[in-house]
Amino acid sequence: MIQEIEPHLYRNEYIPTPPDKDSIALYFEEHTVLLKNTAEGIEFPRFKDLGDLNKEIYRDYTYLFSVDGERYYLLGEVDAERMSPFTLENTEIFRRADPQYRAFAGITGYQLYSWYRDNKYCGRCGCSMHKDKKERMMHCRKCGNMVYPKISPAVIIGVLDGNRILMSKYAGRVYRNYALIAGFVEIGEMLEETVKREVMEEVGLKVKNIRYYRSQPWSFSETILMGFYCDLDGEDAITLEEDELALAEWFDRKDIPVVPSRDSLTNEMIIKFKNGKI
Repeated sequence: MIQEIEPHLYRNEYIPTPPDKDSIALYFEEHTVLLKNTAEGIEFPRFKDLGDLNKEIYRDYTYLFSVDGERYYLLGEVDAERMSPFTLENTEIFRRADPQYRAFAGITGYQLYSWYRDNKYCGRCGCSMHKDKKERMMHCRKCGNMVYPKISPAVIIGVLDGNRILMSKYAGRVYRNYALIAGFVEIGEMLEETVKREVMEEVGLKVKNIRYYRSQPWSFSETILMGFYCDLDGEDAITLEEDELALAEWFDRKDIPVVPSRDSLTNEMIIKFKNGKI
């Protein structure tokens, strides 16, 4: 999966050390990121690549994390049009880009960029928020409100019926490939209850024998995904929730139209079942 970057080491401790010329600079504009495509894969600019034309970057930055000891920083405003050979690319590039550890760093940086962007002002009193000096937190000096990075829990559900698995396609989304039933956890809800509710809401089926598989950070949607397998309980007739799904259907192991990819927990769960390992 995208976060499995061994032997590279990701360290997310908040250490607001000033950048040097070799520090890595992440710059985002909405759903785009500044990078360069090379024969070896994607590269992010370093401060020395941008500093001559954007001297303010040494004042307007935010420490993010490190990978193999290299420090990554989020930039404020830069003149991206003057950054050739670096160009603004859609963040969806991180689903397929190499090397994988840079793709993971890029999408993780994007999640933090989105959080900082969305928390410039206090949701309680409307005053400006300020970065804390000791931890990754924004605080309001007027009312004392403290805000930490947003992480939304969600479940991925492999519904099984013997040698069959239920697969679906989302309605109204860019992603068109087969997926599994999924949904966000509601307030006051146990994960197992989320599994039952989401399956019933989206396809009208009852399930039993719910068992945890594994988890994945998924920064594309600011989510921590938790994978579960479960067994069909009763009738297998599907009642589709058309606002959420374009289709849902049962597939025998041998007929599953999905090939392995490196990025998602959903793909791993499907392939595990297809290969008879679940």
